[in-house]
Amino acid sequence: MVSKDRPQSRIGRGFRIGKLGLSLTGSYLGYQFQNLFLDERERPEKRKSFQKKAAQQIRKELESLKGPVMKLGQVLSMQSQMLPEEVLSELANLQMRAPAMHPTLARAQFKASFGKFPEEVFREFSPEPFAAASLGQVHRAVTKAGEKIAVKIQYPAIRTAIEHDFQLLRSAAIPVRLTGHATEAMFAEVERGMLQETDYVNEGRNIEFFRERVAFLGYVRVPRVRWDLSTDRVLSMSFIPGEPLPDFLARNKPSQEMRNAIGIRLLELFNLQLHRMDQIHADPHPGNYLIDSDGTIGLVDFGCVKKFSPEFIELMRAFEERAWLRGDEQARRMAGLIWGAQASRKPQVARKLLEQAIAFYEMLFPGASGRTPVVDFGSDKILNSMFQIWNNCLRSKTINPEFAFYTRAEMGLYNLLHMLHAKIDTAAALVKFYKRIAAREDSGRSHGPW
Repeated sequence: MVSKDRPQSRIGRGFRIGKLGLSLTGSYLGYQFQNLFLDERERPEKRKSFQKKAAQQIRKELESLKGPVMKLGQVLSMQSQMLPEEVLSELANLQMRAPAMHPTLARAQFKASFGKFPEEVFREFSPEPFAAASLGQVHRAVTKAGEKIAVKIQYPAIRTAIEHDFQLLRSAAIPVRLTGHATEAMFAEVERGMLQETDYVNEGRNIEFFRERVAFLGYVRVPRVRWDLSTDRVLSMSFIPGEPLPDFLARNKPSQEMRNAIGIRLLELFNLQLHRMDQIHADPHPGNYLIDSDGTIGLVDFGCVKKFSPEFIELMRAFEERAWLRGDEQARRMAGLIWGAQASRKPQVARKLLEQAIAFYEMLFPGASGRTPVVDFGSDKILNSMFQIWNNCLRSKTINPEFAFYTRAEMGLYNLLHMLHAKIDTAAALVKFYKRIAAREDSGRSHGPW
């Protein structure tokens, strides 16, 4: 059973995407024609109106299509440095407020995977989801024993939709693939990651891994998987309280001190994954970080987790140790770790891009080099710089596929810190954090390797 507003065939999805493009083109031409008859005072308001209507149209279609195209909209919703406010406010609705499956379809999906209807399994089950995103939706439920849980149900035929969408994307991207600006390896990496998100057993394992490894932080909550109530397309887990960061900020109006404290916690959580866990939660949109009134962070949605290669781990350690200060040989080694054979074929390009990456790192941790230590994440400077580096890599055809999900996670972190307007002495915060980790390890309380 497939809902009519969510066509799963490649032709159907391709037609709707193409129709959206033609409609937006027509609207834009009409807007430009009207501009000919407006004076300078009227044009800004007309431009805002057009952007809002176009964004609404895009958002509604992406919500309906789900899958990779909706994921793309979620990524764009975090690009505050490149999109107008009217567009961002619309795309932000893609995070957790997408249109849901009809309750009848959700029940059918649950039974097809679990063998029973939800009301046969739970004491209580809410037919309307409290969160709906690109690949599935989440319902509140109460177990027979009285435990409040969240039940994630996958959309019908979403794996097929992902495969169809990537066939369309590959076809549409033939020109940039032929020129080398986008590679098959990049498409394969992103498609692999998204298809992995449809395996809820794998997501459950990710949840258990993160739940164990971040427990010592104290201020992070990760769900507990209910394996007895889960399948590969239904995932039941303990309910995590809190609000998505935008809602938390709007409702609580936190002080700058609270904003900074939450920012430091997000920074610590990210660096724990990066330097001690060798894998990272790679779906960083604001809806996956649930903030409680005391600043506790609920981390949810572990379908997309990027596991790092030994080369990537070595590279992150080199940045942490500022290895470039030890001479050109170390710098060349870092360039090779980032761009592989590309670094030897284009040594001047690789060196220039590495210099930009180092400058960006120094911007993030200025205190380590003796400059003014506090970083104002409320400024657009960091997001703009990161976006510029990514553009430079695209233009020079030096994209490393392994960085696709890491870059997404890193940009998501800085977007969250930007939303918080956090002001943090980043170098001092991490020095203090790593001392905590070292003390824990030395005390013998560590429960296995990081």
